[in-house]
Amino acid sequence: MNAIHNLSQLLEKSQCQYKIFDLGRRIQSIDHKAFLQVEMAQKPYPYPLQRHAHLGIAYWTEQNQPWIWFLKFPLDERGLLNQTDVGNFLRYVTEAMGAQLNQSLTEEQQQHLASNPYTFKPKDDKMAAFHSLIRAHLDLPTSQYYEHAQHYFTGDLGWNNWQTVGLQGITDICARLSNNQNTVAIRKALPSLTKDIQCHPALYVLLGALEHVNLDDKLSLRIAELALEESNKDQPDLFLLSAFVRALSGGNINQLQTVIEALLAKPELSHSEILIAIAGRCWSQLATEARAIKFLLRLAQTDNQNLFNQLFADLVMLPELRMTFLPLLHNTPSPELANALITLQQQTKSGQ
Repeated sequence: MNAIHNLSQLLEKSQCQYKIFDLGRRIQSIDHKAFLQVEMAQKPYPYPLQRHAHLGIAYWTEQNQPWIWFLKFPLDERGLLNQTDVGNFLRYVTEAMGAQLNQSLTEEQQQHLASNPYTFKPKDDKMAAFHSLIRAHLDLPTSQYYEHAQHYFTGDLGWNNWQTVGLQGITDICARLSNNQNTVAIRKALPSLTKDIQCHPALYVLLGALEHVNLDDKLSLRIAELALEESNKDQPDLFLLSAFVRALSGGNINQLQTVIEALLAKPELSHSEILIAIAGRCWSQLATEARAIKFLLRLAQTDNQNLFNQLFADLVMLPELRMTFLPLLHNTPSPELANALITLQQQTKSGQ
């Protein structure tokens, strides 16, 4: 058998169907051709987070029972994968499984494969969302918590009875928004969940699950309206606002832009949670110079230089933002922002 040099080759040769997802930011699929170009170091990784690629790889045979890998690879300063790291991981796989992936593993094989340094465990909420999305894609049955969650979001169980609703049931609903009037139920439930602070635990879980799916215009509009309503209060809940922003990341672009512009227009809303939400989930909205400058100014106004350094370094690694953010190091109209950028460069040079 010919030598296998990358993950794409291994998956193709195993005659499995497969999908590759980024798990660092929003859960989003990466096209096979694009991922192969990343593996060949022809293109930078599209969605780096903290100079790493966080991958979820699902592969399956005609039986449609998926195997899943969660992998984390370091990236160089250009955002490229290190070929040595990929090669090392492939050795772990072939030692544990041979060249065929579509087989059940013994406990010893599973332990050997799990002992490699490139696997990672996503947080529980992201893990649940990922499993729901994969099962929806393969048209596999939902979890046992799905119907109860559906029932809760009709309001019939009482909004305060959120403790009985399983996380996996909520992520199942969000992965299947187009089924069983799920979008309508969620859209109607949101104002009630927002209004009663006792229901906010359920609201936060729901908004967290919505971060990773695409929203239709009506649901997107409802979330945008709630976000703007909250932002106009005398004492807005900044953590709730950040959750609305994250949930809108897969919504209507114009509605998302309206919310982000409204938040960036008010210095008092320049809270770290809101700015992290924009950078982590809605980074594409920072591709224009004007909005990038406005965002960085608000970030500088938090007086948290460490956060400024971390977010700038993270955003400049994103291929779609690199040429927007790099020039700002040498040309910015705001003294306040210029000071934060000068400090960033000084601390970077001194290795702080």
